[in-house]
Amino acid sequence: MTAPSDHNNRRLRLLAPIWIVLVLAGVWAVWEGWWPLAAMSTLTLVLSLAPVLLASRFNVALPLPFVVSIVVFIVASLIMGEVFDIYYRIWWWDLALHGLSAVALGMIGFLFIYMLFDGDKFAAPPSAIAFLAFTFALSIGAVWEIFEYTMDVVFGTNMQKSADDTMIDLIFDAIGAIIGALAGYAYLKGRRTGFLARLIGDFITLNRHLYAKKKSRKDR
Repeated sequence: MTAPSDHNNRRLRLLAPIWIVLVLAGVWAVWEGWWPLAAMSTLTLVLSLAPVLLASRFNVALPLPFVVSIVVFIVASLIMGEVFDIYYRIWWWDLALHGLSAVALGMIGFLFIYMLFDGDKFAAPPSAIAFLAFTFALSIGAVWEIFEYTMDVVFGTNMQKSADDTMIDLIFDAIGAIIGALAGYAYLKGRRTGFLARLIGDFITLNRHLYAKKKSRKDR
């Protein structure tokens, strides 16, 4: 089986053109004095590189759809949303990003929790693992809303926009978290035909060393 580092090196080569564009955009923005684009291009580059570099550091292989989704989401949020004001031009943009990020967090939560339980004869049932994944994703969404509130109070920004906006964001976070958690539940129940369940299966297959069953300890 190919080592996780080899998989991630391939991801770096495939996505290199996107990162080159971000670098060029940042340089051009600095030249033109367009500081919001310069800042967001730099932040997007760092955030999109981080998952691949961290995965290589901790011996985790990332399926290509995972990496592409992360890069597209960051570009859609920081570049399209913040720099080009798509949040204000397309009313559902923010809601879509909240929902999609919650789906991803639900899947990430499932993968992490399943990794902790796999191989233990007292492992939690699929419904419990899915519920923990749901609460993980929703908790991250709530923390983000607290961050937006803090930014508005401390720096006078308008990230929250209104109390209604915050509640609607949390509702979409919950919907996305349910979808992500259900994908994990479907995987554990053997229903792996859906795109999300297959994506979970691909991640586990590439990282079998993280999900190998623990050897039973000998009685002392």
